[in-house]
Amino acid sequence: MKAIYLDHAATTPMRPEALEAYAAAARRGPGNPSSLHAYGREARSVVTGARDRLAAALGCRPEELVFTSGGTESDNAALYGAAWAQRLKTGRTGVVTTAVEHHAVLKACRKLEEEGFALTVLPADGDGRVSTADAESAIDGNTAVVSVMFGNNEVGTLQPVAEIGELAAARGALMHTDAVQALGYVDLRLDRLPVDFASFSAHKLGGPQGVGALYIRQGAPFRPLLAGGSQERGRRAGTENVAGIAAFAAAAEAAASAREEAGLHAARMRERLLEGLTARLGPDGVLVNGNPARGLPHILNVSFPGISADTMLMNLDLAGVAASSGSACTSGSLQPSHVLAAMGLPAERIRSAVRFSFGLGNTIEEADEAVKIIATIAARLRNK
Repeated sequence: MKAIYLDHAATTPMRPEALEAYAAAARRGPGNPSSLHAYGREARSVVTGARDRLAAALGCRPEELVFTSGGTESDNAALYGAAWAQRLKTGRTGVVTTAVEHHAVLKACRKLEEEGFALTVLPADGDGRVSTADAESAIDGNTAVVSVMFGNNEVGTLQPVAEIGELAAARGALMHTDAVQALGYVDLRLDRLPVDFASFSAHKLGGPQGVGALYIRQGAPFRPLLAGGSQERGRRAGTENVAGIAAFAAAAEAAASAREEAGLHAARMRERLLEGLTARLGPDGVLVNGNPARGLPHILNVSFPGISADTMLMNLDLAGVAASSGSACTSGSLQPSHVLAAMGLPAERIRSAVRFSFGLGNTIEEADEAVKIIATIAARLRNK
């Protein structure tokens, strides 16, 4: 049985370029970039070179990038760092975000609310998209920071980040975007985007797990999340993950050079899977959540009415197909997807939602095979 991996939005296989960069950096021997001896200087040169290459891929200055442990840390650092700095500098205590953010953003915002910040959560429409009109009403002279994700990790919906960023800037608020899922599929030129902070994670585009980056626009108020050493220009304490950073830069370069081709291929995979499922199960047997025409090309979220997501996923796993539920696993218990709930979907549709996501290594033949497997499982479960 050949395994079919359709869970790239969760994590991706490492690109050959990233593996080579990781191994090359790891083979250099012991080197702490903060050390002054030759080993340390060599490690520092690896980090500096990687920062330069990643900045070129993102369209920003190298000094505007801070390496972190991943997307969650980048989100937390941006929100706490911006909110604390704004409160200290300007007295602003408002935080605006959306109901469809990743938990790394939503839970950080809730913690800020516990610390005395006034939190406003923007609603989403049936496609999972927030409106600029709602953002305009929410952002005022007390708003410290606004956080709107670039592309949703569950349904792929793209948000009006540029429009909301311009509103935030006009009213003196700092703008953050979680661009973890977008990197590699969207032309992210940070020098042209009205954001002060942007979060990224290496393992979403063919890099290693455990390394990410936070873009901090030059001059943006910021207070570090971590206390410790003076690494990353005093903005993120802790010894840098040298090999991981080298691999991150290599993966980002490779993804940038193949972005258009990768997007077209992922969209073809998505369309092939959806068309095949619709043909076999009928338009009522598979329901699309979100709007693929206005979303990231590599994510397809669908519901199979009458079949619970965990049952479908268990059967898919036994058949060699890896996918994800539209629900998040928290403390060992399956929780309904807050994203699908925010979209106003019925409980039954939320319970039966499955996310398929595509990427490096997937083929059209795999999409066709997955259709057969999924349709067979759905028919068997519905006939029980």
